[in-house]
Amino acid sequence: MESEDDFNSARSTDDEMMDDVESGYSDDDFDDLEIGEEEGFDAHDKITATQKQSYEVEFKVWTPKDIDEAQLRLINEVKDVLGQSPEATAILLRYSRWNREKLIEQYMDNQAAVLEGAGLGESNSTEARVQTLTGFTCDICCDDTSPMTTFAIKCGHRFCIDCYKTYVNAKVTDEAEAARIKCPADQCNRIVDNKSMELLVPDNLTDRYHELLVRTYVDDLENLKWCPAPNCEFAIQCKVKAKELKKVVPTVHCDCGHDFCFGCAYNDHLPAPCDLVKKWVKKCEDDSETANWISANTKECPKCASTIEKNGGCNHMTCRKCKHEFCWMCMGVWSEHGTSWYNCNRFEEKSGTEARDAQAKSRQSLERYLHYYNRYANHEQSAKLDKDIYVKTEKKMTQLQNHAQLSWIEVQFLDSASKALQRCRQTLKWTYAFAFYLERNNLTEIFEDNQKDLEMAVENLSELFEKPTDQLEKMKVEMMDKTAYCNKRRIILLNDTADNLRKSRHAFWSNDLGA
Repeated sequence: MESEDDFNSARSTDDEMMDDVESGYSDDDFDDLEIGEEEGFDAHDKITATQKQSYEVEFKVWTPKDIDEAQLRLINEVKDVLGQSPEATAILLRYSRWNREKLIEQYMDNQAAVLEGAGLGESNSTEARVQTLTGFTCDICCDDTSPMTTFAIKCGHRFCIDCYKTYVNAKVTDEAEAARIKCPADQCNRIVDNKSMELLVPDNLTDRYHELLVRTYVDDLENLKWCPAPNCEFAIQCKVKAKELKKVVPTVHCDCGHDFCFGCAYNDHLPAPCDLVKKWVKKCEDDSETANWISANTKECPKCASTIEKNGGCNHMTCRKCKHEFCWMCMGVWSEHGTSWYNCNRFEEKSGTEARDAQAKSRQSLERYLHYYNRYANHEQSAKLDKDIYVKTEKKMTQLQNHAQLSWIEVQFLDSASKALQRCRQTLKWTYAFAFYLERNNLTEIFEDNQKDLEMAVENLSELFEKPTDQLEKMKVEMMDKTAYCNKRRIILLNDTADNLRKSRHAFWSNDLGA
């Protein structure tokens, strides 16, 4: 394994690499990107970007405007082929889940069946949608006031316009439905088209109606999903299929700043595949009492038994009473963390003689789970504490700027360090869930070595980051080195894991015992 000193000499080159990684793909990379024909999108959907790292997947962020334009473009292309109005074509495309080729093929084979299935059966009426009638009784409200303004779509089922509007408004507001609202008549499957909806939906619901239409479009497509961040209006396109999720962890980055897994919509959980994440989360929930005990914020000093509270992200603890230095995760002597004796991340299996009977095996299984959960929960807690520090980073940057007479650009190294800590803690957290299910072999040793290197790099950077502001000016270069080193160790770990997953080299336990 390369040392941090070896890395420092090549820092400028690695910094350039990290700049590329952090910037992601440029807008030009996706100028020609749209959704592929196999999913019912446009033919000129081509991904022109190249993957920069093994663990990265290609994706594109879609704005509401992008989605509207894609729908309109597809409707205009298909309507001429089918010879239908734009409103009817939109209904047909939604019926086929926007798969143009499938729709055209089925329509040409049996037009009547497709129209009927889509809610566009033969018309019973060619009368105008809105009519004022005398001697008419509404079947919904039983009102027979004359003259009465009525409404009907092409099925011919006519009701007073007030009842029709009330029905449509309830569908939009209460059921969040917009694209597949049927005629209110019993057993009528005719779909209310867009033009009719424009007449029936009041002005105060127009935005909500159009929003639901957009959502229907995204929800209908396998390779397009909404960003799960609160109040985010962007959608993400990614071509990773469900069957590939055992070999690929499709983490995507939304323009709102949220990183999530395209496969399960869970927060970024690299390097663990979705099925392992689901099993791990469920196991932690099932063992909630143990988890609550493990995730307590206080522990006793291993030397003098004084109660110690963790108030920062760094795991290097010093007892205020006896000055004993130890590791918060394994409670081992801190001086050994950084030597060949450092094995804090690795679970040491007991010998076979210690696990002969069922009770011993059960105890060893619990110890094994607690080993991995303790480290998983610790990085989760440390990430939260680091995030608290991140909230204060701007204040610290301002103080450093004033104290050392530095420009705002020159103090950005603190912001970069804070983001690196967050990102690396998130990755480390999930490496322990990954390792819990990982069968032991030569690849496991390599994985744990990479995990250890990243963990040590994170601890070194975290310890620096918590130094007083007046000391940070002298540590600028050192902090930049350690930030770049952390990022590099994360990339090495994720690339190695992604390559092995893709090539099915990793083997996982079929149960939770792992023994």
